[in-house]
Amino acid sequence: MDTLDSPASELRPTLDRLRDAWRNNRPDARQRLDDLARLRDAFKAGRGAMLDAVGADFGHRSAHETLLGESMPVTAELDHLRGKLRSWMKPRRVGSGWRLWPARAQLRPEPLGVVGVMSPWNYPINLALIPLATAIAAGNHVYLKPSEHTPRTSAWLRDLLAQVFPADRVAVALGDATLGAQFSALPFDHLVFTGSTAVGRKVMAAAAPNLTSLTLELGGKSPAIVAADFPPAQAAARLATGKWLNAGQTCIAPDYVLVDHASRDALVAALRKQARARYGDLKQADDLTRIINEGQYRRLRGYLDDARARGLEVIELIALDPVRAEAERLIAPTLVLEPGDDASVMREEIFGPILPIRSYRNLDEALAWVEAGDRPLALYPFSRDRATVERILGRLLAGGVTVNDTLLHFAAGNLPFGGVGASGMGQYHGRAGFDAMTHAMPVLWQPRKAASDLLKPPYRGFVERMVQFLAG
Repeated sequence: MDTLDSPASELRPTLDRLRDAWRNNRPDARQRLDDLARLRDAFKAGRGAMLDAVGADFGHRSAHETLLGESMPVTAELDHLRGKLRSWMKPRRVGSGWRLWPARAQLRPEPLGVVGVMSPWNYPINLALIPLATAIAAGNHVYLKPSEHTPRTSAWLRDLLAQVFPADRVAVALGDATLGAQFSALPFDHLVFTGSTAVGRKVMAAAAPNLTSLTLELGGKSPAIVAADFPPAQAAARLATGKWLNAGQTCIAPDYVLVDHASRDALVAALRKQARARYGDLKQADDLTRIINEGQYRRLRGYLDDARARGLEVIELIALDPVRAEAERLIAPTLVLEPGDDASVMREEIFGPILPIRSYRNLDEALAWVEAGDRPLALYPFSRDRATVERILGRLLAGGVTVNDTLLHFAAGNLPFGGVGASGMGQYHGRAGFDAMTHAMPVLWQPRKAASDLLKPPYRGFVERMVQFLAG
């Protein structure tokens, strides 16, 4: 597969070509539906090559995790968009108010033009194609910049999209972070970025001179709070899925756990049991995804070294041969018990299979810990008591929430997905994404005969009567 970078000199001409084509022929409902259907067919046909490309970029990634985290969500979103598109495109009638009677008012969802999409490496298919498909459904043309850290997958995306779309409707730019910075500075009509908070700030600064509207899907430290009444074994099973899927390289993975002090040891024992049941002794390790590259691997090893240097209890739930771990960028599911706020695992988003666990004496203590940090992308309250859950939800603000489980709010087609504060701005998925990539243009229709026909100078008498009427 050819993975040659796109010349920086082509960025602006490509954007201009996409915009000119959009202005000359805005996609109607039939075109949008046809585009989405052809994308679905091509995506299904290319699934085998997709699995190969993603696996090669990661060094090894469980094929089942790729199907679960990439193929299924993309297919589901394409089906959702196709099923709802015609109803979303209809102008929505709103009241014009009695003062303007008999005028009619409506909101018309109009496409913006050209949408830029900057997608990350951790879910390189899902987080590229879902915003791209949403932009297409909203009637836009799209310019995609996939991650340079998954070059084979990025090349596969470029080839897939070239099969489906003409070059003046969807284009792909391949390149490194320098090209990405230039891409983010283009005068898009809307820009979707998924990645770290640090890079998100740079993207926002680059977009500001163009007044480009943004959807920023960032990250942060998403907490799980396990209340005293919730069974530790069930919590462990659900936390294990959320944390160890994709080796923890998931933006909404539970980043750390706050657990009632009386349940901590039982939770640790249950997590150990989950690791052994899921991964065995790792002789084959087919179900354990590797860390994406050497830099990320070294970062995660550094967190564990820092924890050990502080005298913290670090529990590797499965024994790994150190030589093999280095060679294959493998990190076993690992717990770090009772880290302080100064530990690296509590200061930075982990983005790996390392799970800090802190115990609390009362729920207010746990809530205060979460409140002291930035607002997270996800929040996971675990309690059978509705009042306890409502207490947590009433005090903490997060981008999205799954109660008594992890990750699943991302998969709910009618729920918007997005962050708040340092974890992002704007939302997409389903109707929220369609609305983000269209402009709800207000239109007032005036009939042939209207009250305004009577408004002729001088206005004094009319205004005085209106003031008296409104005053009662």
